[in-house]
Amino acid sequence: MEIEDIALTLQYGLGAKGIAHLLSLYGDARTVYAQTEEELVTGAGLRRDLAHGIASRSSFRAAASEMKYMAKHGIAGVASTDPYYPALLRECVDFPHVLYVMGAVDALSGKMLSVVGTRTVTPYGQRMCDVLVGRVAELEPDAVIVSGLAYGVDACAHRAALRYGLRTVGVVASPLPEVTPSVHRSLAREIVDNGGAIITELHSATKQNGSYFIPRNRIIAGMSEGTVVVESPSNGGSLSTADLAYGYQRAVMAVPGRAGDRCSEGANRLIMSRRASMVCSGDDIVRELGWDIDTVGVIPDRSSASPVLDGDEKRVAECFGDGETLDMDTLIARSGVPAGQLAALLLGLELAGVLRCLPGKVYERCR
Repeated sequence: MEIEDIALTLQYGLGAKGIAHLLSLYGDARTVYAQTEEELVTGAGLRRDLAHGIASRSSFRAAASEMKYMAKHGIAGVASTDPYYPALLRECVDFPHVLYVMGAVDALSGKMLSVVGTRTVTPYGQRMCDVLVGRVAELEPDAVIVSGLAYGVDACAHRAALRYGLRTVGVVASPLPEVTPSVHRSLAREIVDNGGAIITELHSATKQNGSYFIPRNRIIAGMSEGTVVVESPSNGGSLSTADLAYGYQRAVMAVPGRAGDRCSEGANRLIMSRRASMVCSGDDIVRELGWDIDTVGVIPDRSSASPVLDGDEKRVAECFGDGETLDMDTLIARSGVPAGQLAALLLGLELAGVLRCLPGKVYERCR
């Protein structure tokens, strides 16, 4: 990462999408700053005042101060053009150009799974966090668990990852080296000491005003292949993370809870609305993410015999060509089966091992 990268993020009037626009044109921050004011106006379509600010390097003094702060506190910087930047996060339209990192930078480039949920986690939620992460660790020992270092499910997910030997990344809504809540400082140190990382997009001069949690959630959703909601009330903040993941076309999963339990209302609603796949085990998560494709023999086949399909199931299964992946709309058009009925058929075909649901809610034939 160069000083130009930080300067670009500190440029007044230039947000995440504006930075993404300039990077799409010029490739990297250094090349952006090599442009003249006129080139930025005519070539990039910037307003004159913004082009002047970039061409005159008006944010470089603040960027130099930020780099000194980072060196003093042992904070690394990763730009979106750097090799260790999370590849999936870079695909999001509103990706943060710079991530500030305490810990292992290479923890940002593994197979990532986000686990989120309510801050008032129940014993059931705690147990499910432990069971899910423990099984994922058995099946995918290189997986990285991502969460927000908050109370409740977040902390349970981080601690479960540490307990089962997985690296974990905490995404915080505050400048480093501080973490919020402050009672999780020891947890943050443990995460870093065990090969994980604490990250934020916020520079040291950011004034905390409570408005950075939703933007933080887009990082949690965007950097992972899938997001699991363990417990959430109907208005829980983790639902925003699930919505963001859904919008990024990532796998969204939810753990079902008992009907009537306030802490599970949001998770149950995600499943009912088909915005999330129901997962009850680490095996379900690994299948949903397609990680079992390159771990042959780890997850046992449900049956050595070919399943017997009824007429509608056979019609859906025959929609697939060799190696073809299909979304719901295409399946409805090809099979002629109504959406409500098709969802049930797809679930049955998944359970029978005939179809596999991949990230982005597309399906492929297993056999």
